[in-house]
Amino acid sequence: SACKELKSSRMFRKLLEAVLKTGNRMNIGTNRGDAHAFKLDTLLKLVDVKGADGKTTLLHFVVQEIIKVEGSRVSNHNPNSENTQNTLRDEVEFRKLGLQVVSGLSGELTNVKKAAAMDAEVLTNDVAKLAKGISKIVDVTKLNELIGGVFSDFMKEFLKKAENEIANIQAKEGIALSMVKGLTEYFHGDSGYNKEESRPLRLFLVVRDFLSILDRVCKDVGKINERSMVNSDRKSQTHVDQGVDQVLFPRFVEMQKQQSSSSDDESSSSF
Repeated sequence: SACKELKSSRMFRKLLEAVLKTGNRMNIGTNRGDAHAFKLDTLLKLVDVKGADGKTTLLHFVVQEIIKVEGSRVSNHNPNSENTQNTLRDEVEFRKLGLQVVSGLSGELTNVKKAAAMDAEVLTNDVAKLAKGISKIVDVTKLNELIGGVFSDFMKEFLKKAENEIANIQAKEGIALSMVKGLTEYFHGDSGYNKEESRPLRLFLVVRDFLSILDRVCKDVGKINERSMVNSDRKSQTHVDQGVDQVLFPRFVEMQKQQSSSSDDESSSSF
């Protein structure tokens, strides 16, 4: 269930896409400026990249950028609106709606968080113990066949059911670990699973920790937007947008302007 949740999550893919684009724009002109992918561990480092104020992190910035798009998508906004006042009010509403979508990711990936609490080695050992226990019961039952009686008959009935159940559990274990391997390769490439083979469920740990960070950042962004959007006139709104972008992450905005001609094409791409 965790594998299916993570692979099918549109919002998670959108966040990965936003992080990749932001990283490429900030690193344009360097050997890291044209990346096609990144390791999921990078998600945990986004809060280490601080803006000029020393408080706002790169993840704050990514969330601010994505909630505008998500809010507009949810509300089916008409971008050709000519009423400035309405547009400013829309901007406030878009951010609120978009923030709800992004902050809902943690609730969307509940099985991912449950899987992160599991230990694959313990799980495998438990299944092996069950199978070994059944084999011991088989030996005991064979000995009691010489004696016969109710116990022997009862255990024969039990073994028929138990052996089928254990076989089913072993099959499901194999399927689950195979799906985890496929998911790891999906996000990390062909070599990803080999590196994590000793800890196959680590992928879920990384995502769980990221979701915890994302929850905190979404709360921060909500408070920031409430404070900064009290006045929704053109002057204050312009100041807010410039304050977040140009003051805190000026290099990103500079790169964004340089790439404005190709931004429409980029926005349609997928991670």
